[in-house]
Amino acid sequence: MTRSADRAVTLPALLASRDARQARQTAWLKQHGVTLISFTVVAPGPVKDSDLTRRIFSHGLQALDHMARNAGWPVITQASFALITGPEALWAVNAPAQTVKRAAIALEQTHLVGRLWDIDVLTPQGEILSRQQFSLPPRACLICSRAAVLCAREQSHTLAELLAHMEARLNDVEHA
Repeated sequence: MTRSADRAVTLPALLASRDARQARQTAWLKQHGVTLISFTVVAPGPVKDSDLTRRIFSHGLQALDHMARNAGWPVITQASFALITGPEALWAVNAPAQTVKRAAIALEQTHLVGRLWDIDVLTPQGEILSRQQFSLPPRACLICSRAAVLCAREQSHTLAELLAHMEARLNDVEHA
């Protein structure tokens, strides 16, 4: 039996996964009518499900749980999905979306592996709140201080460099 981990993902599979995520988000918003957290891992390259991404994801789930508990936000429901396109999680949280997004941004910026997380926050009406709405610059590259979108477009760093940097950040957390 072939494990899904460490298998390259095709572009059609990645696009289908994004469509499926949006459909899950829409269904959850309709069912629960509260703020939605959609959590994935930054995973450059063709392999999205690996030991590395699963470990990063696990730390993110713990951090999100801690964030919600500390803020006193009732979590209506949550679910994780182990997919070949990378681990994903949804959290339905009874808290103001703007407040949740501010906390998620702070988590991404302060946690040692927070830069390796993609925490989207959707309003009960389905609007995805962006960093730009909070007057924040685009996310920085994993390696340098430039905007991540520029480095990705220009392929400024090799996949091996990116993965080594991710592993080093994760090791810093796991051995702290």
